[in-house]
Parts: sequence; structure tokens; C-alpha cells
Amino acid sequence: MGGFGDVPFQTAIYAAFAAGSPLALAIASAFAPKPIRALGHEMLLGAVGAGARSPEASGQVDLTAVNDNDIEKRFSRRTPASAQWGKRLFDVAAALGLLIFLAPLLIVTAIAIRLDSRGPVLYRQRRVGMKGEEFDIFKFRSMRTDAEKDGARWAAEDDDRITRVGRFIRRTRIDEIPQAINILRGEMSFVGPRPERPEFVSLLEQEIPHYHERHLVKPGITGWAQVKHEYTASVEGARTKLTYDLFYIKHFSLLLDLLIVLMTVRVALLGIGSR
Repeated sequence: MGGFGDVPFQTAIYAAFAAGSPLALAIASAFAPKPIRALGHEMLLGAVGAGARSPEASGQVDLTAVNDNDIEKRFSRRTPASAQWGKRLFDVAAALGLLIFLAPLLIVTAIAIRLDSRGPVLYRQRRVGMKGEEFDIFKFRSMRTDAEKDGARWAAEDDDRITRVGRFIRRTRIDEIPQAINILRGEMSFVGPRPERPEFVSLLEQEIPHYHERHLVKPGITGWAQVKHEYTASVEGARTKLTYDLFYIKHFSLLLDLLIVLMTVRVALLGIGSR
């Protein structure tokens, strides 16, 4: 098969679109050249109920027009028992796959963290999950151990508390891999809104209407907001990301989950897209 820019490859992708192949559609939406990615993206959003004529064709919801009951009813209709089991099976398989097949990378990362700075390799932190229940999230430590000696604060993109190894594992999202443990424990899903800290949740629920709706689902290692929007660490940034999180909840499908996973791989391996 030719490269992504080759005409035969593009022709094959268009043929796959015509055949209605969900897997080919998701792959093209994530990895094909930009014009084809845009076409595949549009077709995939149409498949989940947000076509070109929809007010949510951008992959976001309008927070001023959001109705809590509508989102909850839409989510309930789109998540029958079969979809829930399918998502859980995928979560468990993906979590085990990460821990088993990436074991050498995890060992090297742990050694690098230990050599780079003092402190534990793994970091535990309280987060808010489904239905507002709190849990301890696991991550590779990417900051100095005294990072919050003055209290909790949002991490910034060029945060001076981040270690040398920490910058690399954050950029490649290696720091998130230990959350596979949270998935196996049933606290998280592979795809979903990123879990926030309790201190920030209490603030954001006061400042942003409908923020509590993101707790309808399990939080994820990656999510629609993460692959569609750049890094932010503010109330306004959280407001923008909520428009993507609520879109995900409202238009949930396993096909959308697949696209998000593939787009995450694209960001981590190729550095293309949001972080």
C-alpha cells in the first residue's frame, strides 16, 4: 500500500467510505491526509447524529441551549445494556493490553523517573468520577514532590514544577498509562471526560452551568475534549472543554470512542492535533 499522500491510498479510502466501513472511516478520520481526515470526520459525526446541518456539527454543544433532561435522555437511549457491555469489554481489553504489551516501556519510564528526581515513581491524587464519587487516580509522577507545597493549583503548559522526564511523558501521554489500573478497578473508562480534582470541581460547578452533567459517565484516560481542544488550565478553558464533553455524552457511540482512541494515538506518536 502507498503512503498517506498517494492517490491509490486516497482512492481506497473513498471506496471504504462508500462501502460504509466504520473501521476504515475511523482510521481515515484519524490518520489520512488533512482533506480526507476532514471528510471522514464529517461523515463520522453525521453517523453519530451531528451531520453538517446540525448545530453541533463542530463537535461541540451550545451551553446556552443545553437542557439537562435532554442530555440525560439522549445518553440513556444511546447506552443500552449491549453498548455498556461492549464499552466495558473494550476497556478491560485495552487496559490489559497497555499493561502487558507496554511493560518494557513502563519499566524504562519508572527507572527514568527515579533517576531524574527524588520521590515515588507513581503518583496518586483524588479525582471526581461518575456520579460525583471520588477515587484515587494513578499516574507516573511528572512533577517535583514539593509541587503543591502552597496548595492545589492548575498545571500550566510551561509549568516550572514539571521535571525533565515529566515533560516528555506528558507530551507523549505516557504518564497516563498507569490509569489502566483505574480502568480495571472500574473507576474509569478508556474514553470519557478527564476526571477533575474535587477542589476544582466545586469551583467549576459554581462558575459553569451544566458542569455536573459530565459526571453522567465514567471519566477517561482520553476524551473528545482532549483530542479536539488544546491544553487549558482556567475556568474559561474548562467551559470550552465542557462543550466537547457534553457533545460526547449526548452523541455517545462505540464508533466515536474508536475515533477518539485513534486520534489519541496520532497525538502521542505523531504529534499531530491537540494535547
